[in-house]
Amino acid sequence: MAKGFVKGVKGELKKVVWPTKEQLIKSTTMVVLLVVVFAAIILGFDMILEFADTNIWNFIQTKIG
Repeated sequence: MAKGFVKGVKGELKKVVWPTKEQLIKSTTMVVLLVVVFAAIILGFDMILEFADTNIWNFIQTKIG
């Protein structure tokens, strides 16, 4: 059973088309760049919502007393 599994894995790995060094660098750079961009977008939304939340509570406190 285990020998057949290992043999199957080796056979499947021979079919894999591995990326070139240039493709790997391009893909990795793109992933890192997208993560940074999306993190900045989420940070921006978070800051806007935090600002709005603080101002709403301050407004409510001044009106209620």
